[in-house]
Amino acid sequence: MAPEKRKRALESDNVRPGKKTKPSKPTSNLIVPKEEPAFQRGGASILTPLEKKQIQVQATRDALFEQSTGQKARNPEFEDDDEDGVDIEKDKASIKPKANTKAKRKRPKDAEKEDVVGVRIEGLSYKRLVPGSLVLGQISQINRHDIALALPNNLTGFVPLTSISDKFTEQLERVMAQNEEEAEDVESTDDVDLKLYFYLGQYLRAYVVSTQEDPASGAKGKRHIELSINPRQTNSGLTKPDLVAGSMIQASVTSVEDHGLVMSLDLADPAVRGFMPSKQTGKDITQIKEGAVFLSLVTKQKSNSNIFNLCGDHQTAGDIKKHSFLTDAPSVDSFLPGTAVEILVSETTPSGIAGKAMGLLDVTADFVHSGAATGGKELAKKYSTGGKVKGRVICSFPTSETKKIGISLLEHIISLRSKTTAPATGEADLQPLHVLPLSKIVAEAKVIQVDQNLGLFLDVGVSGIRGFVHISKIADKKIDTLSEATGPYKLGSVHKARVIGYNAMDGVYIMSMEAKVISQPFLRVEDVEVGRVVKGTIDKVIVGEKGVSGLLIKLAEGISGLVPDTHFADIRLQNPEKKFKEGMQVTARVLSTNLEKRQIRLTLKRTLVNSELEIWKSYDELTPGMQTLGTIINLLPSGAVVQFYGYVKAFLPVSEMSESYIEDPKQHFRNGQVVTVHIVSVDPSESRMIVSCKDPAAFTVAQQKALQYLKPGDFVVGTVSEKTNDEIILELEESKLKALLHMEHLVDGSAQKSLSAFKRIRVGQTMRDLLVLSKQETKHLVKLTSKPSLVKAEKEGVLLRSFEHVVEGSEVQGFVKNVSATAVFVQFAGDIAGMIPKSQLPEEFTSVPGFGLRQGESITSRVLSVDYQQQRFWLTKKPHNLEPTTKPEDVKGHPFASRGLSNPIDETSKTLEDYSFGKLTKAKVTSVKDTQINVQLADGVQGRIDVSEVFDEWAAIHDKKHPLRAFRKQAILPVRILGMHDSRNHRFLPITHRDKAPVFELTAKPLSQSQEHLDILTLDKVRPDTEYVVYVNNVANDHVWVNLSPNVRGRIKAIDISDNVTLVQDLAKNFPVGCSIKAKAIHIDVENNRLDFSARTNSSSATLTFQDLKPGMVLPGTVTKITERQVMVQLSEKISGPLHLVDLADDYSIADPTVYHKYQTIRVCIKDVDPPNKRVTLSARPSKILSSALPTEDPDISSISQLKVNDIRRGFIKNVADNGVFVSLASNVTAYIKVSDLSDSYLKDWKAGFEIDQLVKGKIIAVDAALNHVQMSLRESHMNSEYKAPLTYDDMKVGQTVTGKVRKIVDYGVFIVVDNSANISGLCHRSEMSDQSGANPMKLYEEGDSVKAIVLKVDSSGRKISFGLKASYFVETGEDENMDSVDDQPFSGISGSEEGDTSDPEGVMLDVVTDDAHESGSDPGMTDGEHEGIDLGDNHDSDSLAQKSFPGLSAGFDWTGATKSTADETPSDVESEVSQPKKKRRKKAEIKIDRTGDLDANGPQSIADFERLLLGQPNSSILWLRYMAFQLELSEVDKAREVAERALKTINMREQEEKLNVWVALLNLENTYGNAESLDSVFKRACQYNDSQDMHERLLSIYIQSGNHEKADELFQATLKKHTQTPSLYLNYATFLMTTVEEGPRARALLPRALQSLPPHTHLDTTSKFAQLEFTSPNGDPERGRTMFEGLVATWPKRLDLWNVLLDLELKQGEGAEKRERVRGVFERMIKGKLNVRKAKWVFKRWLQYEEQEGDNKSQERVQAKAAEFVKRLEKEKAEKMTE
Repeated sequence: MAPEKRKRALESDNVRPGKKTKPSKPTSNLIVPKEEPAFQRGGASILTPLEKKQIQVQATRDALFEQSTGQKARNPEFEDDDEDGVDIEKDKASIKPKANTKAKRKRPKDAEKEDVVGVRIEGLSYKRLVPGSLVLGQISQINRHDIALALPNNLTGFVPLTSISDKFTEQLERVMAQNEEEAEDVESTDDVDLKLYFYLGQYLRAYVVSTQEDPASGAKGKRHIELSINPRQTNSGLTKPDLVAGSMIQASVTSVEDHGLVMSLDLADPAVRGFMPSKQTGKDITQIKEGAVFLSLVTKQKSNSNIFNLCGDHQTAGDIKKHSFLTDAPSVDSFLPGTAVEILVSETTPSGIAGKAMGLLDVTADFVHSGAATGGKELAKKYSTGGKVKGRVICSFPTSETKKIGISLLEHIISLRSKTTAPATGEADLQPLHVLPLSKIVAEAKVIQVDQNLGLFLDVGVSGIRGFVHISKIADKKIDTLSEATGPYKLGSVHKARVIGYNAMDGVYIMSMEAKVISQPFLRVEDVEVGRVVKGTIDKVIVGEKGVSGLLIKLAEGISGLVPDTHFADIRLQNPEKKFKEGMQVTARVLSTNLEKRQIRLTLKRTLVNSELEIWKSYDELTPGMQTLGTIINLLPSGAVVQFYGYVKAFLPVSEMSESYIEDPKQHFRNGQVVTVHIVSVDPSESRMIVSCKDPAAFTVAQQKALQYLKPGDFVVGTVSEKTNDEIILELEESKLKALLHMEHLVDGSAQKSLSAFKRIRVGQTMRDLLVLSKQETKHLVKLTSKPSLVKAEKEGVLLRSFEHVVEGSEVQGFVKNVSATAVFVQFAGDIAGMIPKSQLPEEFTSVPGFGLRQGESITSRVLSVDYQQQRFWLTKKPHNLEPTTKPEDVKGHPFASRGLSNPIDETSKTLEDYSFGKLTKAKVTSVKDTQINVQLADGVQGRIDVSEVFDEWAAIHDKKHPLRAFRKQAILPVRILGMHDSRNHRFLPITHRDKAPVFELTAKPLSQSQEHLDILTLDKVRPDTEYVVYVNNVANDHVWVNLSPNVRGRIKAIDISDNVTLVQDLAKNFPVGCSIKAKAIHIDVENNRLDFSARTNSSSATLTFQDLKPGMVLPGTVTKITERQVMVQLSEKISGPLHLVDLADDYSIADPTVYHKYQTIRVCIKDVDPPNKRVTLSARPSKILSSALPTEDPDISSISQLKVNDIRRGFIKNVADNGVFVSLASNVTAYIKVSDLSDSYLKDWKAGFEIDQLVKGKIIAVDAALNHVQMSLRESHMNSEYKAPLTYDDMKVGQTVTGKVRKIVDYGVFIVVDNSANISGLCHRSEMSDQSGANPMKLYEEGDSVKAIVLKVDSSGRKISFGLKASYFVETGEDENMDSVDDQPFSGISGSEEGDTSDPEGVMLDVVTDDAHESGSDPGMTDGEHEGIDLGDNHDSDSLAQKSFPGLSAGFDWTGATKSTADETPSDVESEVSQPKKKRRKKAEIKIDRTGDLDANGPQSIADFERLLLGQPNSSILWLRYMAFQLELSEVDKAREVAERALKTINMREQEEKLNVWVALLNLENTYGNAESLDSVFKRACQYNDSQDMHERLLSIYIQSGNHEKADELFQATLKKHTQTPSLYLNYATFLMTTVEEGPRARALLPRALQSLPPHTHLDTTSKFAQLEFTSPNGDPERGRTMFEGLVATWPKRLDLWNVLLDLELKQGEGAEKRERVRGVFERMIKGKLNVRKAKWVFKRWLQYEEQEGDNKSQERVQAKAAEFVKRLEKEKAEKMTE
């Protein structure tokens, strides 16, 4: 009984002297339950052997301690058993002062109660969680690279991949080794999927590896807990004896066997292992992977072995009623997290429970895990002291002084299952997050429990689960303490809260009541919905190697999204950093979210952000026909990949990109472009989708029906709309369906015949007898064939169109679909196909590669066998029998052979068989065409005579352009039969090829009538260099097609068609279809069926070689390419050369390559030939190709020897280098200009003034023929003999008067640059500006102002000059200077009289004007320009003169040129008032007068004035428009155009409004003075450089104002086709139709069209304005407008604005009583609607005003009565609502 004695000794030591002790209660941990006797039978101790051993060890330690120190040893273990439960050392320290005693008395009772508890009740927290701690967790999330474990008390830890198990790590290393060759890390593989190893809700024991701040989180205080579930760490300290039944151990799977799992326990003894039977795994054993970890229950130990049986089924392990808990523990190490134990309750407090496990280990359950947080019974009532309760260990406390563990008494943890909501009757348990998901806002959360230091527990409306709000999350401001009875957060109070988390271990929702959290749009990435429009702030502009590569947008606290550079805008931004700044608010749309990587992708494209189309974010929701917007992310030759929202992508084939043919998608689309597409097909299972850009609305209902009724085997007629490399696209007649005809389906013959027939097909040609092979309804496409064999089979009814038509043994006609190594696949109509095995092919087929067949080739076969079940059939090419077949030459057996003739022209013919080859007969002309004569042989028997079969020789043709014009209808001609005409291939066949409707090919040549045997001309009989008569059959851009005979066709190039090049300019006019030409055959290719002719007399282009070319030869050529610098001209197939700028014209100023166009034939002169290098230099100068006597502004230079020093030459800049400029004077002569020779003045940025191809004029200053060097100068001093050098500093003298321009304005003065100087600049101090003090330079002058100044001081050494601008300086100089100084200083002012007469009125007037000007703030430059000694008369005269301006410029300009200038007024009228003696002086003054200021007073009066002003204001559109008006007044329309073009090139590209003004002026000019072509050209250019819709509207305004209504109508229609989304366009067009051209029905027809095209939100306004037009237009119908308004107010009765518009219209419509009744009717209907008081007051007030004007007293009283009635009704309704 040593422990009892020890306890009593401690009790006596604990008693304070002088204080009575109360009888203490027995300690809770010594209370023994009634069912267990205090003393067992036999007097044995109740202590276990383990407890005895611990006591013995502790006693030995105490004895040794007392011997060594002399002090009494203290034993915490037994001190905890103290009656008062108070720490001894702590009480000893507290006995010192009385103050402490008083303080202790004042402490609350709860505090005293806590002190008496022996074991401190504490829960798990981040501070108590130290490395080495063991804790029980539940898997809450399985990520790609880690596992999230929910830990007790709202903690979360993460288990990385490397901390799972040793076996799992081995697998990981093996995967990494396999992927090392591919340079991929383990993160990039999908070979390891953690979801296959673990499941959500699984319980695991975790070892705390580290606790630290999460560097990836931006939030302050965010902690990261790293865990390990490796059994090596979670089982640390366990030994084999500790593994007893009921204990929990963590084990990893090392091997999966048939009957169970071999488990590794990773104990110190590697021989100890575990085995888990297959029935105890809790899941299908086949789904368990090696390396998986289980928290297992030890069930038993196999006898005398190291193998322990384990149970991983949590349902079994969690059933503590069946003794699945620890009943015997050899040591305290067995009490690990996860183990279920029985606890003896020693203390129950409101904050938790304390007790003992097996009487020796301290156990605590905190507030949450004791069940106190869930409400219900109080803990004291639920768990009585001394009672036993079962719980599960959830954590350890390594930092505790004594061994202590934390347990949980929560039901779901004890039973090892996930917490679920309490189900209703008949319902299954629900997961908490399914009932109340994260981020959900609970509008009414009721406080049910308050912990003053911890937080609030809430009732969130979920049965069985509470919400918890930490004290720091209750409000935005800090809260120190809480109270249950008072304050805003007392018990029963209701608040708004938001779910921010859920802890599966605690079984509570984590809530927040902070306003900033509740108002936050998103709390996590999962809350961000794909496709949603969000608002955010630019947090960071990401800059990469190529500039700005992305934007980081902050959407909410801790949530950001990335905008890639392709989604900045709908267009590619050149400088995105200028548009996007950090902190800027933007609106974006969510493209996709990646929950694993926590990433969000956004777009700022307005097209996507503002789109109202459906969002595609899942393949399962998509069906064909749906339409939306997508972004192109990858362009391929075969199409494009289009990205939508989420991970939805689609493929856009190149055939579906446009209605027209697209060869290269990159030429029409770009990555990042937004396109509107609709679904063609979608396969959700494969995540595949095909989309199309084609307009689905373009496929009309009529076309849909036509395609539906169209069947394979039908015959159609189509027009060729496009040709590709091997296909023909047609548009079928009537239905307008698109159809496809492959080249192989034109003829039955060889590939060469197909190619030849394909080349003959031209765009616009109509093709008949086309057979429908198949149709693709999804692509709206029809496939056709014109193979004669298939057409014939269909006409005979034997063509296979469906499987039902396949009959065994029947002979079928088809074409080769594909050829493999073992079979040939034959296709028929309706996309049905059969197979010919290799064994069923004749030997001659099997012996050649590919069986001698090609795709598309016609083939005849026989049906061998049919499988009706699988719908397959086999064919054979082997003969069925050996019976002889009928030869096609046997005409006797032909079905038409015995056909009788009706009314034959030649009565000797009785049957069709009589028309045999070579027969002479007669025919009657039925019609005469350009290339043939159609004749009739008998009724129903037709024939044709080709134009090549009419004339024997060239002389017999009288009308060369129209040879057949002489023949008349009904004429009888003698003819001879050549064969049958093939209308499809435009040739004739042998007579045996007869059809149902035969057309005979005939000849009417006189020579053919007399010949005994006909010799039909074929291509192989044509001889080169032989002259023939050919006839034009077709005209192309650069050649014509001609017929030599009905079946021999050739080509003549444009340059070979005539020696006269002028005829080549218009081939269609000069060589029409049917025209006869005498030509030679120059090239014959029988194999490729090609024949070329030439009609030139000397030689043809085909025979032209470099050896034939000689300098000086003039030849025709074809323009093949045009650039800004040259024109490429082709002389023959192998010879071409350039025309440089210097060789285009004799006057370089008119040299313009753009005047030429492609395929144009021009005459060129050979300048130089270089046969070795195959180069030729050409010239198009008129002096070279026409006459050398023509005047030449810029002579041609053939060699440098022609240049002389001092020659003035012009040339084009060839290159601008760093050391100078190279100028091309001729095609082979280049001059060099040094930088110093570019200008007399200094050029700071000289390269900016010169550009390639610029025309310059200079002087030759050096020629070196030996080195082939020419040097040139552009300096004016070199070219102008009268040139005067600019002024320098040495030329400046004190007192000198100069003119200049203000260069810079500062506070202390202005800097002036002297005119005609070497950039001399000086300062005029503000004290020298005006005679009046306080002059402000900023107000008096602007940069660029022209001024006149006097030199006050010159500092040559410092190169400084001081100027004066005072008016008094110029008066004094006028008195003192003599007349001789005027000649020396041409830019100085005018001097006064020699006598020094100070009474000169001129000087007085100048002073007055100057002062007035400065006081009024006018331009100083203007007043300086008037200081010329001229008498300006009275003040009002001078003002009026200064105010005069260009009359036509104040309001733009007058395009008619009627404006008269007033600038020609001479000052003679003014001078007449001056006295006679002063005329001589005044005369000289007029010679030297400076009129610089007149530019401001009178406006520019000459071209020089405009050019001078434009130098200072190059971006002023007003000045450019005045310049254009000035040219038009001079009737210089072309120069006005040049001014406009200069303006467009000169005005800075940023000045878009200024450029727009010039474009509009140019359109006005072309509309008034130009023609339709010039106006159209300018308009197209304007649309390219400006907003297309804006330019359309501007031109429409111009047309309407100029009265060109027809053009305006056409442009309106074109504009509406391009810009369908602008409501104002429809209204403007309707106004134009109804008011201007008076076509009301057309205007009204626009409304349905507008409502069909415009967005729905614009329909109301559009309809209202169309209705208003019916009232306001003189051609409108007001009654129709009323009907339209009736519909609007019926739909929107509450829209008072609609009623107001209708009321205004009625007030303006009509007169008399009828009008008054209509107006009153509108008022009455308005008040019958539901109006509020404010609106009703407005209506009645207006009605009363109307009655006061138009009505009488009676009507006014009626209105007042209506108002009173309305008020009563309103009050009645209000009373009824209050009653309810």
